[in-house]
Amino acid sequence: MRHVSWIIALVIGFSVGFFSRGAIDGRGARPPVGTPAQRPARPVEDPRAVYRVPVDDTPLRGPSDALVTIVESSDFECPFCKRVGPTLKQLEEAYPGKLRFSFRNNPLPFHARALPAAIAAEEARAQGGDAKFWAMHDKLFELAPALDDASIERAAQEIGLDAAKVKEAIASGKYKERIQRDQQLVQSVGAPATPSFFINGRKVAGAQPLETFRGIVDEELKKAQALVQGGTPAAQVYAKIMEAASPRPVFLPTAPGQPAPQGAAPAPQAPAAPAPAALYRKVPLRPDDPARGPADAKLTVVLFSDFQCPFCGRVEPTLKQLEEAYPGQLRIVWKHQPLPMHQDAMPAALAAEAAREQGKFWQMHDKLFENQRALDAASVAGHAKAIGLDARKFEQAVQSKKYEARIQEDMRLGSSVGANGTPTLFFNCRQVVGAQPLDRMRAVADEELKKADALLKGAKPDARFYDRACDANIAAAPAAPVPAAAQAPAPGPVQKVDVRPDDPVRGNPKAPVTIVLFSDFQCPFCARVGPTLEEVQRTYGDKVRVVWKHQPLPFHQQALPAAEAAEAAREQGKFWQMHDKLFASQRELSPDAFTRIAREIGLDAKKFEASVQSGKARARIQQDQQLAASVGAQGTPTMFVNGERVVGAVPFEQLKAVIDRQLAKR
Repeated sequence: MRHVSWIIALVIGFSVGFFSRGAIDGRGARPPVGTPAQRPARPVEDPRAVYRVPVDDTPLRGPSDALVTIVESSDFECPFCKRVGPTLKQLEEAYPGKLRFSFRNNPLPFHARALPAAIAAEEARAQGGDAKFWAMHDKLFELAPALDDASIERAAQEIGLDAAKVKEAIASGKYKERIQRDQQLVQSVGAPATPSFFINGRKVAGAQPLETFRGIVDEELKKAQALVQGGTPAAQVYAKIMEAASPRPVFLPTAPGQPAPQGAAPAPQAPAAPAPAALYRKVPLRPDDPARGPADAKLTVVLFSDFQCPFCGRVEPTLKQLEEAYPGQLRIVWKHQPLPMHQDAMPAALAAEAAREQGKFWQMHDKLFENQRALDAASVAGHAKAIGLDARKFEQAVQSKKYEARIQEDMRLGSSVGANGTPTLFFNCRQVVGAQPLDRMRAVADEELKKADALLKGAKPDARFYDRACDANIAAAPAAPVPAAAQAPAPGPVQKVDVRPDDPVRGNPKAPVTIVLFSDFQCPFCARVGPTLEEVQRTYGDKVRVVWKHQPLPFHQQALPAAEAAEAAREQGKFWQMHDKLFASQRELSPDAFTRIAREIGLDAKKFEASVQSGKARARIQQDQQLAASVGAQGTPTMFVNGERVVGAVPFEQLKAVIDRQLAKR
């Protein structure tokens, strides 16, 4: 979620971490006055722990088959980050051809120029790939701490970038979401400070001397060489290491009776491969969904995926291994779920659908995953030619976005069944999230095939068996507990959120529960909450209404114009039709797109254009923004359920818990 409070939270987290070290005794706690210190010793992080820090879709430097990957988490204004640069160069020279470097942004909030510099580096990558990123990376550290706009623009010109685009990217905050994702990742594995490094997943904090880095690199080289000798291709060593890596901090075992730190991973133990906990959701299929395998298979795996998602690329070989392991028993069914942060995902999905129209979906599917870094229009047209498609028909289908509605139908289905991330799979409607290793996938497949055999009782399955198996699984499954992350938060203060008589409303105007939604048409998380609210209205019917409030964020250039277009549509009684079309076209919002959508939904074009051009809706939109500020809706989406605040694109279960709490008060 885009939310300005992430900066505040990071400052608070840093302050707490810093001052706790100065204000406590040497063992991690302040003893009460006049009493002996009896608190347990401060937990110690395991120095040999391996953390899950993927390098997919990050800037990379060095050979792809390097045995050691070093991920740098850094801040361009941080003096210690600058100081460690020469050490990394020495390290690279000491191990020629053996090291690969990756970069994760972590601009600290008290460095005012760190975020603009990070945006400039990301824009450099957008203009010239990884080579330009690293050129800008080096220039920025060379300039630091002089990272004012003029200096950054000069640096851009010196390395051959379009400086105007760099300036525009900084002004618009173009890559903030991507940078925030980097920060969330490194914080989740206990690396909030800069610089931090991960050497094949091993954490190194701070600007350490060369000897420290060399010691860990030497150890990791030996491990990597052992993997290669055991049959792992050199280019897959890092991915292999990441399979068993921890997604959160790992601490050494505590003394008997002492609890592990909250949120910490347990100390490493022998790896196991249990099947993930079972959660079942009914996933309906279309007759023409892309499918591979027999229609009467005992086990159907429905895959929600994204052609640009690196983890989706990683799961593909695993699925092929499953098909080989269960010949004739397994069917794979594809569902589209192009994520909003992947710019080429929707165009790639449209290309796959255009290929499906000509009977070659899977050939295009394979080409797109084989060339995940080449999903631009020209490359995809080349893929179409390579698999023998009729080029004219293909281009017409892609350019007209003929199958966009079909893809969006898959996306809505995915959101409704909990497939918000990719890849998400359903084995006879049993959910498996992420690119799990083969042994875990096989564990699930074995369990579901065993249940299928019990259901068949020796009979042969038919084309309707998938529905039977799903229904049986859902009927037999116990009610799934709501995970902690999806539980409703403790009730907070109830805010009075004024609603105008003419505010856009969906649902029963007299519903006992009102959800006031502050949203932004360009915000990807706002698009993600839409299917959740649709599920709310399907579930609760006349008991819930949704009221729209505008909150166009300043770093979304098209958010305010889109809000004005929606208001112009509201004047003609078609706010929600415009609302739906704007979110469906979120990647291409522009004045031309607004005019096109106005025609599509049957607006009086002359009245629409006059309304937009007059700017008369801005005062109303600003009223919504002022209201948002007064009730604490700083980011989008923010909802108020009968005045109780819910922040972000939360899952249906969490929103349901808040609604149920409000209904119980009636």
